[in-house]
Amino acid sequence: MAKLNSRIGRRGFLATTAAAAVLAGTLGAPAFAAEPIKVAGIYTVPVEQQWVSRIHKAAMAAQTRGDIEYVYSENVSNTDYARVLREYAEAGNTLIIGEVFGAEQEAREVAADYPEIAFLMGSSFKEDAALPNFAVFDNYIQDASYLSGIIAGAMSESGNIGMVGGFPIPEVNRLMHAFMAGAKEMNPDIKFQVSFIGSWFDPPKAKETAFAMIENGADMLYAERFGVSDAAKEKGVLAIGNVIDTQAEYPETVVASAIWNFEPTLDKAIAEVQAGTFMAADYGVYSFMKEGGTVLAPLGTFDGKVPQAALDLVNKRQAEIMSGDFVVEINDSEPTSS
Repeated sequence: MAKLNSRIGRRGFLATTAAAAVLAGTLGAPAFAAEPIKVAGIYTVPVEQQWVSRIHKAAMAAQTRGDIEYVYSENVSNTDYARVLREYAEAGNTLIIGEVFGAEQEAREVAADYPEIAFLMGSSFKEDAALPNFAVFDNYIQDASYLSGIIAGAMSESGNIGMVGGFPIPEVNRLMHAFMAGAKEMNPDIKFQVSFIGSWFDPPKAKETAFAMIENGADMLYAERFGVSDAAKEKGVLAIGNVIDTQAEYPETVVASAIWNFEPTLDKAIAEVQAGTFMAADYGVYSFMKEGGTVLAPLGTFDGKVPQAALDLVNKRQAEIMSGDFVVEINDSEPTSS
């Protein structure tokens, strides 16, 4: 069970040394530009985990700029989440960020008790006008996922792609569907093996699942979870990354990755809190490519190895996405194997 003020050591309970005071008053009070706001992050997994690492990275950047004072707790269980939320609220934080996929109702109940505090939470559900201080977000990075699928479809020689996910929830499903659509545009006959491991952080299980897919003919893997690229590396097949770029760790394995940039989402929330205009809203739009919320990672070690036809299609579709002439479908239904 994670406790407030219990984060010590390498992953310590971070606090800035800035002496500026936290904003006084309520969400409706105007902020002074030079005054950082007090922000707390609550995460159910380690901050090294792909998804949470992007939130943490954006918060650290905002702290470095002097916009916020940032503290966080990681590995908070779903059953303990409401308690930690309440402790951070009582500690005077102005904005609380996190992910409440497994503690949705409890988190909203806490937010209702602290109407003067802004809550920005990763959620599969939408905002509720009756709870005006609770905004939601999700990693809508389907644009880059689609582009990475085009590359995967061109690089798979067997026409068999294995996809390993955590849970079949909307924020995972939509990325898989976008990836599959991109791969099919490059190769209409491509087949997919789809499996979910029932965990957000279980690299050994993800690795074993990927091994089974490789044995069943997959020569390309969609690495939605940690552990998949390890299997690809050991078996000499290729992989596509998700949310973060791990090519440096797998230079001969990870061809491309759909990157999530949380900065546009967090920076928007900070600005709204500072202006006293934070309200219930869906911040998911700030993950779209045209908002800077997602990009396709550089090819790096695979530069010159991806067929030109695929690169041409990626460039064409990317330009169309940015202009609005092409819209990647958002499909939140559970994907299945071909």
